[in-house]
Amino acid sequence: MNLLQALFFPPEQPGGVSSMIPYLQERFRSSRWEMDLFWLPKRIRNKGHEEVIFETFDWTQFGESQIVQKYIQTYRDYLWWTKLRMSKTYDLIHSHHPIAGLAMKKVFPNTPLIQTLHSSYERELILNGAISEGGLEHQFLVSLYRELEHVSDRLMTVSQAFAEYVAPYILDPSNIGVIPNGFDEKRFKPVPHDNAVPQLVTVTRLVPAKGIDTLLKACAELKNRGHEYVLHIIGDGPSRADLENMAKQLGIYNETIFYGYTLHPEEFMPFFDIFVLPSRAEAFGSVFAEAALSCLALVGTNVGGIPEQIEDGVNGLLVSPDDEIALADALEKVISDPAYRYELSRSAWDKAKSLYSLTRVANELKKTYLQYPSGTKG
Repeated sequence: MNLLQALFFPPEQPGGVSSMIPYLQERFRSSRWEMDLFWLPKRIRNKGHEEVIFETFDWTQFGESQIVQKYIQTYRDYLWWTKLRMSKTYDLIHSHHPIAGLAMKKVFPNTPLIQTLHSSYERELILNGAISEGGLEHQFLVSLYRELEHVSDRLMTVSQAFAEYVAPYILDPSNIGVIPNGFDEKRFKPVPHDNAVPQLVTVTRLVPAKGIDTLLKACAELKNRGHEYVLHIIGDGPSRADLENMAKQLGIYNETIFYGYTLHPEEFMPFFDIFVLPSRAEAFGSVFAEAALSCLALVGTNVGGIPEQIEDGVNGLLVSPDDEIALADALEKVISDPAYRYELSRSAWDKAKSLYSLTRVANELKKTYLQYPSGTKG
């Protein structure tokens, strides 16, 4: 079977999709399978001019929004790039972004399309203060779920929680499939180490939706309680300057290291002790699985797909979002009790190896792909 994995961002972009899709090629390399990757280069801007018509809703009713206009233009650009560069035909296309899926179906209308939804762009925009709940942009973005259902042969998500989130916006929620992201076990190797001072780490984009402000407040509380620690923040984003100022104001700047963007954090993640990310929304939370495969103790929030990875008190600890005292309490448990920390980390590693290995996910995807006979190639 000749497959195309249609991405939006380049494969080196940090995030759940890039943690999985490029590594799938190796698992599909055989006489029976062939797989290509396709994405929109960052340099492609304002090239497309095609009229955009969706079959399930009229996007122009939201067209006065600049964010909607930008989204539509990006879709036009993806269409333009696809038509310019895609001469090969495929038996099946698996898309990992709404724009990619809509464009691919437009260019290859007779090729079966599987669309995986990895995150809720509208939810993140709301939490980041970029759009208003119920506003034009929100209405436009949730309308896309129905359009994607209409053009896809199969609609999929990465967690049961996200499937439930999408359900109100489509016609037949019972047809949504769930396959979590998978991770190449060879990239994550636990390393025995003994840190005199507990090392906390988070890997994330620095935006309000990720709750790093709550983490800094919790760490200030830990310091007030007399606990020693170092907090490593790996990632960049528009909130970085504000977060650095907050760390200074809270008196924890000396305990906090801001690394900025790092391409392969998994290479040194195993040397830390505790992974913590108090997200306000998370469709799956790939970085929790990555931290678990690095054998770190996990502390997260009970939102989205995170509770599907973390069973509170068994393989990690869960707290409510925006609750810095509860987060400080959870961190205190794993900081002050190394044996308990090891027990949690080992359980997290066992679960991640079992459920989120790339081998297992690749086998699930192969079963899914084989359900769709080759269409008339577009």
